[in-house]
This record gives sequence, C-alpha cells and structure tokens, in this order.
Amino acid sequence: MKKYLILTFLFIFTVPQLLSSQSISSPSVDIEIVDKIIEEGIERSQVMEIASWLTDVYGPRLTNSPQMRNANEYTKRALEEMGLENAHLHQWGPFGKGWELNRFAMHANTPYTYFPITAYPKAWSPGHEGPVQGEVIFLSIESVDELEQYRGQLGNKFVMLDLPQEPEPSWDPIASRVSDSRLLDLANASEEVRPREQNQRSPNPGAAERAQLQYELMKFIWEEKPLAILDYGYRGWYGQIAVGAASVPSEPGTPWGERPRVWDVDVDDVVPQISLKREHYGRIFRLLEKDLSVEIELDMQVTFHEDDLYGYNTIAEIPGTDPELKDEVVMLGAHLDSWHAATGGSDNASGSAVMMEAVRILKELGVEPRRTIRIALWDGEEQGLHGSREYVADHFASAAGGWNQSGEMEKKENYDNFSAYYNFDNGTGQIRGIYLQQNEDLRLLFRTWLKPFEDWSANTVSYNNTGSTDHIAFDRVGLPGFQFIQDPIEYFTMTHHSNMDYYERLVEQDLQRSAVIIATMVYHTAMLDEKLPRK
Repeated sequence: MKKYLILTFLFIFTVPQLLSSQSISSPSVDIEIVDKIIEEGIERSQVMEIASWLTDVYGPRLTNSPQMRNANEYTKRALEEMGLENAHLHQWGPFGKGWELNRFAMHANTPYTYFPITAYPKAWSPGHEGPVQGEVIFLSIESVDELEQYRGQLGNKFVMLDLPQEPEPSWDPIASRVSDSRLLDLANASEEVRPREQNQRSPNPGAAERAQLQYELMKFIWEEKPLAILDYGYRGWYGQIAVGAASVPSEPGTPWGERPRVWDVDVDDVVPQISLKREHYGRIFRLLEKDLSVEIELDMQVTFHEDDLYGYNTIAEIPGTDPELKDEVVMLGAHLDSWHAATGGSDNASGSAVMMEAVRILKELGVEPRRTIRIALWDGEEQGLHGSREYVADHFASAAGGWNQSGEMEKKENYDNFSAYYNFDNGTGQIRGIYLQQNEDLRLLFRTWLKPFEDWSANTVSYNNTGSTDHIAFDRVGLPGFQFIQDPIEYFTMTHHSNMDYYERLVEQDLQRSAVIIATMVYHTAMLDEKLPRK
C-alpha cells in the first residue's frame, strides 16, 4: 500500500476565462504530469538525504567560508549527477574575507563555584592565540564624560554592556501551522491605502542623543581592546542563542550602504564579540550586582581567509526544447549560505534541498520543458541578498545609482527572456500558497496550478508582498519573483539564525510536499505559450 494518497484525475482542469489583456488566457493543469511528480516526490524522495549532506557534512555555510566553498562544489556536483547541464559557479563580489571558527570554549569561576558557559562568538570576531583569562566588568554609562574613568582598565577584561533580559515563561506553542483564519486573511488581501500621516514615523525624543552616546561608547571600547564584549542572543530562552555577525562602530547618520562591514575592516581593529545564552548572561550579571567577582577563561581560535574575496552562486539548467522559447528562462532558487552557530537546517538547507529535489524530480521524469529551467543556490543572502542581487545585475538588470537608490534601470540583453523566479526561504514548513507580490494578473493562473493540492491545504493565493529574501532581487527590477506562503513550524520561535537550527528541526513530509508543489509550478511556467505577465 502506498504511504501517501496520490491525486488522480480523469480530466485536465481548465479555467477558460480571460485573466486580463496582459495575462495568461485559459490556464490549465497537466494532471498526468502532476500525478507523476507527486508519485516521484513522495514515494522516492531524496530531499532528506540532500538536506543531510548540506547540514551534517557541509554545515554551517557562512558566506565565503571553507564550508560554503565545499557546499558550492557539492551542489554543483550533485546537480550534474542528476543530469542538469551548464552547472557552474557564478562569481560575484568582491564580498570580503572569509571566517572560520576552529575552537571555542568558555568557563566561569566565582568565589563559590565553577560553571561552563553556553555561548557562540559572532561571525568575523577575531580570536586569541591561546586560552585567555580575565574578570567580567559591567559598564553602565550615562554620558561620554564617564568613559575616562575606564581608560586603560579594559584591556584584560570581559565587558558587559546590556541589562539582562527580563525572564518570562513561554505561554505560546513553539511550533505552529498557518491558521485557517490567517490563510483567509491572506487570500482576501488587497491594496490598502492608508492616510499619509499614518505612514510617517512618530518622533522619538532623545533617539539622536542615545545613538551618539552608543557610538562614542563603542568607539572607546574599540580603542581599549578588551578580551571580548559579551551580550545575549537577540532572541531565545531555554538555551537558544540567536547570533549573527560582529558589529563595527558606525557614526550615526551614516547611510546604510556606506557603513563599515566587519568582513571588510582590518582584523586588528575588531573586538571579539560573544553572545551568551540569556540564562548564563543573567547569572553573571546578578553575581556582579552582589559584588562577587566572575572570572572567565576563553579559548577562541579562528581563521580568516583572504585568498579569495569573492562569493559564488551554484547554477545549473534543464535546457529548453522549443526552438522559439528555449532562450527564455524559468528560475527557482534558495539561499545556500547560513549563519554559523548550528548547521543551517531550516535556514536554509531546507530551501536548497527542496529546490534540488524539485529539479531532480523533473529530470527523473524526463520532462522536456519548452523554456529553460534554471536553478540557483545563492550565496551571501544573510548579509544582504548579495548573491541574488549581483546575479540579477549581471544577467538581467541593475538599478542605476545603487541598490538603495531610485533610478533608471539598465536592462541587459536577457531581460525580456525572463519569465519567473520562485523562491523558498521560510524554514521547513510546508507551502500553503503563494504571494502575488501585488501582481493581480496572476491570481487565477496560480490558483489553477495549486488546485491539485487542495488536500494539502496549499492553495492560498495572496495579493500581498513579502520581503527579506532573494525573490526581492528580481521583483526590485520589475521581474516576476515570488516567495511561497509557508507554515512557520519553529522558524521564528526557535531555529531562525540560532544554535538550534540542525537537521533534526526539518519536517520530512513538509519538505517532500513543497518540492512537489514547486516542481509543478516550475514545469507549468516553462510550458506556457507566454511568459508570466509583469506588474
């Protein structure tokens, strides 16, 4: 008996209405190929095996690290073995130096007890040549004038700057699915016009003064060069630590694109930065409040890699077969890079594995798409969508004046040959629908293609935009780029950018179903008579 129900139909589902003057007419579903995709993707799935290679073997995959390089080579080789063509690494950048953590351990000693500290260094923090020891000091600074009392006193100290997070029980479930009411809200979404005054930011009294004080404080600490700055992860209890990159002092008012990045500055100018689990940070703070000394021993060894400052995206294709349409392209992708405190399971080995499984299914079925199907596994997403932005700029279009400024687009030769890009990057959760990115002309088409997956509750089509991942690189230059609606599972409560993001947090059935849905969407896009309409 088959483990999963295979959808079968005796007819081709068609919707004869015209969508609009710019849209696809008479959308339909090729149920025969959908049934084959479901059978291959459920009965003979390889998605968890791919995910294990990406996490257990090649994780974590920090941008421009040796692990990311190995992941690039593995994905290129795996896609070639699946039968895809033109597999290569697209170079972008330069990005900056790579960083690798070689050894890390922290221990605390007090007059009454010893305890190991659970913590993770922030990426691109420099290490020490061997174990170092020093007392912890908490700095409570109200004005710049107070800094001078610490001049020359921080070099052999561990510095704490933040008050501990107030503890509170977690009353909400860690894992969840998208509720029916939320899916209904998404399906009913439409353009909303707000009064202009509601879009303006409210004044924040004292914000400028606080920002200037913070800048002066951090600049002072950089000059003093303590053993490390300690903080707690920006999210998480129960041992969860959400951690990213080390920061560099930036003068208030500096435009985002001009702020110094830790992977660009001289290593000797950076102070090591370490995020502790909140329970340990709070314990150390309370001990200091009682005038009890806390001494930390730190063994932190890292390697910086500067032989190649570029990043690389993995690219491969299933060539198109229609003489008139083969130069047009349908893309699917996910970011391959991750943060470093775990192995990057849900963010985003899940997305990369799903996309690789989707093209594996199509190749295994021997499909002959009219348009070329191209998979991209992006690098540098976590530091600002670098890989996808630069790929779009190299191949399709770039905005004059830079990413963050408005201006005329410089369209490349392939701009008019682009049909669509589909992205997967919100954790392990099953696809429940798709965001239109305000492209209303596609509503009926996408609803038609999702019709076979009603039993999986995967047929919500929302007018809404969603941001913060690689489809934005395409949408930004007027190309159809889409991200799927996904069940959150534990993404924003537990795994996102945290030390909990391992293979074990992946849900096999959800990834299998998502790969099937994406393979279906990509196949039908590649077989249309027309490209997808643009906004």
